[in-house]
Amino acid sequence: MREEDVDMVVGIEAEAFSTPWRRDTFLNLIDRPGIELLVLEDRTEGVVGYAVLWCILDQGELANVAVTPRLRGKGLGRRIMSRVMEVARERGVDKLYLEVRASNAAALELYRSLGFVEVGIRKGYYDHPKEDARIMVARP
Repeated sequence: MREEDVDMVVGIEAEAFSTPWRRDTFLNLIDRPGIELLVLEDRTEGVVGYAVLWCILDQGELANVAVTPRLRGKGLGRRIMSRVMEVARERGVDKLYLEVRASNAAALELYRSLGFVEVGIRKGYYDHPKEDARIMVARP
């Protein structure tokens, strides 16, 4: 992700999440050690997806990932997640963690198909609406 990508990323973020990250949040993450900011670009549409990966020693956390809603169901989420896992491996990550809304069946199915398993629940983790998060982990 480059600074010029941030406005498109923020647009996707606002469409995808009920409590979206702000533009400044993404700008402050650019070039920070231990953080990988990935974008998925289409030649005509520009940025259509993104991911934020924290890497600390041998642990990683998928902090955020989204695909523009109008292009969901076309394999783009799998593509960006495959790249996230590849980058995590390259960075020496042994375990990659993520949280996902308990009701997000499509994301849960994708993550399970990529080898993630549920290891816990964070009660009331999400707002708007209030909902539990499922904690998942995989070896990238």
